[in-house]
Formats: sequence, structure tokens, C-alpha cells
Amino acid sequence: MTLEIAQLDANQSDFEQRLNGLLAWDSVSDQGVQTAVAEIVTSVRQRGDAAVLEYTRRFDRVDAASVADLVVSADRLEHAWNTIPAAQREALQVAADRVRSYHQHQKTESWSYREADGSLLGQKVTPLDRAGLYVPGGKATYPSSVLMNAIPAKVAGVAEVVMVVPTPGGELNEMVLAAAHIAGVDTVITIGGAQAIAALAYGTETVPRVDKIVGPGNIYVATAKRMVFGQVGIDMIAGPSEILVVCDGKTDPDWVAMDMFSQAEHDEDAQSILVSPDADFLERVRASLETLLPTLERSAIAQVSLANRGALIKVSDLDQAVEVINRIAPEHLELSVDDPEAIIEKVRHAGAIFMGRYTAEALGDYCAGPNHVLPTSGTARYSSPLGVYDFQKRSSLIMCTAEKASELGKVASVLARGESLTAHARSAEYRIKD
Repeated sequence: MTLEIAQLDANQSDFEQRLNGLLAWDSVSDQGVQTAVAEIVTSVRQRGDAAVLEYTRRFDRVDAASVADLVVSADRLEHAWNTIPAAQREALQVAADRVRSYHQHQKTESWSYREADGSLLGQKVTPLDRAGLYVPGGKATYPSSVLMNAIPAKVAGVAEVVMVVPTPGGELNEMVLAAAHIAGVDTVITIGGAQAIAALAYGTETVPRVDKIVGPGNIYVATAKRMVFGQVGIDMIAGPSEILVVCDGKTDPDWVAMDMFSQAEHDEDAQSILVSPDADFLERVRASLETLLPTLERSAIAQVSLANRGALIKVSDLDQAVEVINRIAPEHLELSVDDPEAIIEKVRHAGAIFMGRYTAEALGDYCAGPNHVLPTSGTARYSSPLGVYDFQKRSSLIMCTAEKASELGKVASVLARGESLTAHARSAEYRIKD
């Protein structure tokens, strides 16, 4: 297999131009997809279960008499848990325990304080009532996605987690069902695509309406999530998976090459970038990529991914490597260096940071503990990994004593009249003591 991968130098005059071309990604679906999804969403909103059944027959080749027949019982979930191979059950248990333990540290509580006169200010933290979780089905099966999305919701205190998962041809994935069981998912419905997103957003006779939809999906799912946003909350519109490895040249090049492949094998649009001040090391990793590529089960996908969006970037030193990190704002960042803790203080933009030579990004995907739902396509500049906080709402608490109402009423009156909002002003003025 011939390996093609871009080679860039951060000190060349055309570096920024070439980097921009490498990073360019348009997450907007084409008009055909937009039209198809709009039709599906409208139909489900208007016809409920009947539309969901129609699209499930058409796209998943599942001919059920009712949507209720597509609901997976709690007993069936438990059966999957009890009958999967022991090694899978143990792995899911360890991963679930670690994910739960990590996310319990994120939970925030309500707080308040009283001013000297007894007035109270604060914040009330409340979990969402109901969350919807989309899990891809078919060839792609992601039990890890179930854990990463459902467990933070449950830690947050969400009363009901509703999971939808397509089952093309009626084929159920036992590990996905087992993961739903151990993660505490309340309801599992075997529907997928834009029709499942619409059902969660608007509710049908069988599918309960949720407050927020999380979880990955194809372009139709992503487009539907964007379309129903506002009716419900969503986690994010995710782009292709990304990894940026920064290495000082002292890590085994085969390790780094395989770390890059761990993202490149996702799909042809995934992005794998290595940054190093050691030109010889970059060449050794390129050689490792070429040697290891034929050994991958998904070698054809990885080959296209590296050719389209992969890169080996030469920098002057690790300080310049940090500049590249913050410019790219990667989803996954591996700091494969002697002293990663010295570098993280300078890193401003990254979804998840894997520190040291032994911390493969793949550990974060499955069992390290932190969430693997991360900002992509440079959005780590302003957004964060999925977490407990995504399933909690915050309400402000304000309670004034008569004295405070009088004091603040004078301030509010001046500001309100300055905005020509006299009803606001008079409302505050009623509470002013003479």
C-alpha cells in the first residue's frame, strides 16, 4: 500500500495557508439532505408513531406492527448483560465504574448567600427531567457511547434517559443492550435516523418528548439535531474525529503511528496530525505508518484519511508546537513528551489532553473515565467535553428584604427610565420607602 501524507514546516512561508487547507471542514449538509430531513421531521411531528413506523420500515427494513413493539424491555436488557461473554461484561463494568466515578466529581450543587440585611442571592441547580440518547446501529456499534452519554445524565440526576438505536434488518447488538443495562438507561427503542431525533424532540404516542438529545450519528442525524435545536437542547454537531500528537522524538515511532491510525480508521474524513521538532523522528514515524498500514483491518479507510487530512508537521521546538496546538484546537491531544505537565499550562484549546508516552488516546475512548464526547473542528476554542453539567440547569435565586427592595428600587428606576421602560421603573418604585 502506498502511503501519502502531507509534510509541513511551521517556519515555511506557506505554512498557514497549507494548514488552513488541511483543517478545512464543512459540517453543513447539502440541500438534498436538508430537504429529506425536513420532510421526515415534519412528518413525524404531524403523524407521530405512524410516520416513525413508515420510515423504520423504509430505512431499517424492520416491519413492526407498532412502535410499542420496538421498545426493548428491561428484562431483555438484563438478559443481554447476563449472556454476553464474561470478558465483555467485565470490561463494560470496569469502564462504567470509572466513567461514573469521574463524572461524580463534576456534579455541582445549589448555593446561596445572604447579605447583611438578610437578602438572599443564589443558584438552584436542577437536573433535566428527561434526556434522549442516540446510539448508532448497523455496522457501527458503540457500547462505549452508551456509557459516555447515559452515565453523566444519571449522575446529574436525570429522572429518565430514553435511548434510541437503529437495528437494520432487526439485528440487535448485545453489547449495546448490555451497556444500556449497566448505565441505567430507562427506555430503549429500536428506531434510528432523523425520524428518531424528531420523535425525541416532539414526542409521539409512544416515544416520550425529551429535554435534550445527545449522542453521535450520521449526516442525517446531525442535520436533524441541528433542525430541532431550540425545541430541545443538543450536545453538539460533531465533525470527524481528530488527533494531534506532539512528540519530542523519544517515543517508539510505531506507538505514535498506531495512535494516528486510531483516528484515521474511523472514516475517510478523520484527521491525524503529528507535530515534532525532530525531523528524523517525523521520517521514522512516516516509515512506521507505511509499514503498519497493511496490517490494519480498516487499512483502506485509514489510507484515504491520511492522504486527505493527515500531516507531519516540523516545528522549531515544543514552544512552537504549543502554538500549533492552540491554532488547531484539536479534539484529542497527545503530549508524548518527557514533561507533559510543563506544557499543559500553555495549552488553551483542546478537547481532551492525554499526558505522557503511555497514555494512548484509545484509553480515553473506552475506560479512562473522562468523557469521549468532545468538541471537534476547532470548537474546543469555546466548548467543552460532554459532562454532568450538560444535564443540569441553573436557576437564579433572588429574595430582597423590604430595605433592600427600596435601596435597589432606586437604582433600577434610574436605569429603567434611561431605557424608556417606565413600567419597569414604576414596578420597582412601588417598593421604595419614603
